Amino acid sequence: MEEPVRILHVLGGVDLGGAETRIMDLYRNMDRDRVQFDFLVHSDRGAEREPQFYDEEIQSLGGRIYVLPRFRGYNFFSYRRAAAAFFRAHHAFAVVQGHMTSTASLYLPEAKKAGIPVTAAHARSAGVDRGLKGIVTGWLRRPLLKRADYCFACSVEAGEAVFGKDWKASGKAFVIPNAIEAARFGYNEEIRKQMRERLGLDGFFVLGHVGRFHYAKNHEFLLEIFIRVREKMARKGKKAALLLLGEGGGMEAIREKADRAGVAEDVLFMGNRKDVENYYQAMDFFVFPSRFEGLPGTVVEAQAAGLRCIISDRITREAALCGLVRFESIDAPADVWADAVIDRADYVRENTGEVIRQSGFDAGEQAARLMEFYETGRLSQPAVDGGNHGQP
Repeated sequence: MEEPVRILHVLGGVDLGGAETRIMDLYRNMDRDRVQFDFLVHSDRGAEREPQFYDEEIQSLGGRIYVLPRFRGYNFFSYRRAAAAFFRAHHAFAVVQGHMTSTASLYLPEAKKAGIPVTAAHARSAGVDRGLKGIVTGWLRRPLLKRADYCFACSVEAGEAVFGKDWKASGKAFVIPNAIEAARFGYNEEIRKQMRERLGLDGFFVLGHVGRFHYAKNHEFLLEIFIRVREKMARKGKKAALLLLGEGGGMEAIREKADRAGVAEDVLFMGNRKDVENYYQAMDFFVFPSRFEGLPGTVVEAQAAGLRCIISDRITREAALCGLVRFESIDAPADVWADAVIDRADYVRENTGEVIRQSGFDAGEQAARLMEFYETGRLSQPAVDGGNHGQP
């Protein structure tokens, strides 16, 4: 029996995050007798790094995890040398796919020099962090369109943000939807009842959000929206709660803000969860006021769970797969967002799995498409057309 081709995914780490989760959704749906994934992550502790969320599952599926030192800016040359040394020692990959686009213009050329036949940079976000870090990221990304064989993006907007406005005309541009395991998230009334009882949410109108506590996600505004919804619901004699999944450096600041606002008892911080699909069932409305995104997989998951969503107008229209999504200006007051939620609070949850699949966001179908690419080095579909997947 022939050995499977091995594909190397380059990431900051393999903790629970958007890119990591979408890659793992694809990995589970691959024919691993034909295609295997390995991972190159970043840590200053090398092989002594702390295990991360997906380590165990990756290894159980047959994947290997390698480590590069973190890029710090001042170590520009030593980072590139470390990447070169790694690829000289590990050059049997069919494809190197770089999801860490901030430094992909450094490590992808080293992979190519080592004889790896195909390199791909994969844009996952349409924005950058504030300050000097964002400036440096933009500078490092500038030559990337010329330094990768393929330029993938989760949305047209993310592709243009990372690779430039000429991206679509390059002949190497492809949109790869942030596909999910759609069937896993389908609405289930029984699970909803169980989860709401377990979480003490019976009788509550539950706003939900899934995402790491980071500047891009705008949790402080999310909390303001919840406070207004809670106040307006209270006037109707109803209770409201906010269900938050995710972790990150900004979590404690949001805890403190909720406490100061006197709403801490109605804000549930659930951390990272492997059974995230069950928590969507407990929600009544999904709120996502991000400052910037690529194409948030969590919004796709929420739609797969039949949830109405209100999301920021900074998010690409490609995220709206059916009539469940409303876009609202990120500059609008929290009261406007709260009213939009309450006005649409009464609806019947339905199973939208078929809509997700027809929109190209099912992991099984995307895995089949990408297996062809990994085995042949070619994608069957032409460059992006600039369209979107629907808008309510």
